[in-house]
Amino acid sequence: MLFVVALVMACSASSLMAQGPRDYRSKNFVLHSDLSEDEAKQLLEELETMLSLISRYWGKPNRQTIEMYVAKDIRNWPRSVLQQMDADGINSIARGAGVTVGLTTTAGGQRYTKSTVYCIAERGVPKHEAVHAYCQQAFGTTGPLWYSEGMAEMGQYWRTDDHSVNCEDYVLDYLRKVQPKSLNDIVNPTVEVTGDSWQNYAWRWALCHLLANNTNYQARFRPLGLAYLTNQNVSFEQVYGPMADEIIFEYLFFLNHMERGYRVDLCSWDWTARFSRLLPGRTGKTKVKAAAGWQPSRLLVESGQKYDFSASGQWKLAKDGESLTADGKPDGSGKLIGAIFKDFKLSEPFELGNYGTFVAPESGQLWLRCRDGWGSLADNEGEMDVTLKIYGPGEPLARPSQRTPSGSTASMSAAATKTASSNSPAATETSAAESPAPAKASSSSVSSASDAAKAASKLRQGKLMLSRDEEKAKTYLQEAIDLAPYAPTAEEARKLLRGL
Repeated sequence: MLFVVALVMACSASSLMAQGPRDYRSKNFVLHSDLSEDEAKQLLEELETMLSLISRYWGKPNRQTIEMYVAKDIRNWPRSVLQQMDADGINSIARGAGVTVGLTTTAGGQRYTKSTVYCIAERGVPKHEAVHAYCQQAFGTTGPLWYSEGMAEMGQYWRTDDHSVNCEDYVLDYLRKVQPKSLNDIVNPTVEVTGDSWQNYAWRWALCHLLANNTNYQARFRPLGLAYLTNQNVSFEQVYGPMADEIIFEYLFFLNHMERGYRVDLCSWDWTARFSRLLPGRTGKTKVKAAAGWQPSRLLVESGQKYDFSASGQWKLAKDGESLTADGKPDGSGKLIGAIFKDFKLSEPFELGNYGTFVAPESGQLWLRCRDGWGSLADNEGEMDVTLKIYGPGEPLARPSQRTPSGSTASMSAAATKTASSNSPAATETSAAESPAPAKASSSSVSSASDAAKAASKLRQGKLMLSRDEEKAKTYLQEAIDLAPYAPTAEEARKLLRGL
């Protein structure tokens, strides 16, 4: 309080010279600020956009005006204005931070909370505090600290139809360079103090951003948040405990690869994919999208075993970019690459391309993707049809068709294979000669009409069991995927499984 008195006395000396804050209004906000008129209008537009997004997310409109004191230099504010402000608010601004003060009253048996924001005008702080003000007025609380501050940080970064990472560079640099904080330390800290540090806010934001956007966890995250905001007896462990290993893996993967433009939804891990070993002479097929992260091949590989592969199709690294084969560009971007996943650990990536042989560097699940920057996947287009088989037995894989500039195609099949060294995972090019006809496709790699019909039936059964027996529903949905893994029924079944 002594600090506030001193500040008021200091300000009174120059109050005659200082213009102080002006008042600006929009649909949902009253802004008292020394920002310029243009800056104030820009801030109000951003606040209204953010409020629209968060009120839509939580499903509750804002029904009260949010009052905000936003200061560039509070030392120039006149005494008459400071005397109207909350002492904690003045102190928070003077420290270069922000605080939201809520006053709750009861009328007619109903509780009402009126929130007022006091903050500096820098670094998205006004939008952060406005999220707190909305939650206080709409729900009467902001939830536990990790959720409250994490969602407020998300609020300042949210954009219309944009789920990418767009936080400040200093936040990205910090999260990528330091030892990751454990989920337990974020969700269950030994000491909880709001406004503790921007570093702690960064960890809370990272976890909330992951859970809100990852397709494996977002269906549970919004209900969890609403339960927090409506004071229900619920915990993070109750909701996500059975998925702990998966969340920890994706959380660490997010921290290791995040950059501006990173899309958590496009990089979500497909935990529902089933993997199996190929029989000698048989082939397996999968599709790999350019606009996604690691994707399951559904093939279990054995360390040291050779495998043939063939990838047909085209993809682009930008909407207006050139069409590429799985060999990508000379600099290696756009190339089909692989990695082995086992026991929640991912191996170093190794190059494949559009045709050749590779040696599995270790045993486990084979995952594939188009090599591109992790923050650049969203504007990619196209996909590859990848065929895999154990090296040796059976007919050689057909070399993928290559489309010429005139639009004609030429098909080549393998004649001889250059072997890879037994200790190298890198793919080797397979020499080939022109052939009158491509090798026959394996009958086991194509879903028959009968399988598609059976898959549709299993999908219907799974839907019927969703509200009756979740375990049976999971069984039917997985059977629908296994019967016709590339049919539309499989995609629908996968989406339903992710929500369970």
